[in-house]
Amino acid sequence: MTTWFITGASRGFGLEIARQALERGDNVVATARRPQDVKDALSQHGDRLLAVALDVTDEAQARAAVDAATARFGTIDILINNAGRGVLGAVEETSDAAMRSVYDTNVFGLANVTRAVLPVMRRQRSGRVLNLSSIGGFESAAGFGVYCSTKFAVEGLSEAMRAELTPLGIQVTIVEPGYFRTDFLDATSLHTEGQVIPDYAETAGTVRRAVPGLNHAQPGDPVKGATAILALADAAEPPLRAQLGSDCVAAMDRKIAQLREETDRWRELAQSTDHDDAEIAAGRPAV
Repeated sequence: MTTWFITGASRGFGLEIARQALERGDNVVATARRPQDVKDALSQHGDRLLAVALDVTDEAQARAAVDAATARFGTIDILINNAGRGVLGAVEETSDAAMRSVYDTNVFGLANVTRAVLPVMRRQRSGRVLNLSSIGGFESAAGFGVYCSTKFAVEGLSEAMRAELTPLGIQVTIVEPGYFRTDFLDATSLHTEGQVIPDYAETAGTVRRAVPGLNHAQPGDPVKGATAILALADAAEPPLRAQLGSDCVAAMDRKIAQLREETDRWRELAQSTDHDDAEIAAGRPAV
């Protein structure tokens, strides 16, 4: 029987993934800051559900949650790093405290949980890690620059993890949802900076004004999104990246075209910087 370990499982994607995994007969370790919320939503699934308190920014709590998972189920087969939060405001408008807070959850929190789970998977020589990124993980936007930068970091970590863990039988996939009708744009998940700089009125300011009208009117269906994530977890050969939502696919196409055009336009300048000694250049490690 497959055992899932899901962060941020009290609502949104985390809760729906947990629900669908339980409904198909799997074991689920559903972690959240308030595990009672998970129990209230999923208690009908009995002993196959373990709801555990976890603030991902607390490394010791992450280790304790993993210990509880293995004590109950003996294994962890699939890790879903879903817990996250956002911040809305121009980069200059975003305070140091707000920036560090979102990094603590989205980047360092993900790393805390991953470090706690991977020893289990390495001993098994098997496992799946799905890291929830975003449409903003490869195409940043005014007003969401700090949030997007955390997802860029998640993607960089995940690419390296894929290379490091594949030889050990562990697969890593980056999941890039577009805009889904979850609670992400609610004040409980998205912090809006109080400082407003008039010079950004037509860029980040436009996004600030638009966000309230977007909440729960996004094109993505969380139930269908969770079903797709389960399919990725089951795939014999999972992709490195998987986009969810037509808006995300369109953004990927747009970004690839922009990168190709810019790379072609500046190719001569890029190639002009190689060392004249081809052997030295060829011997450089790829970084």
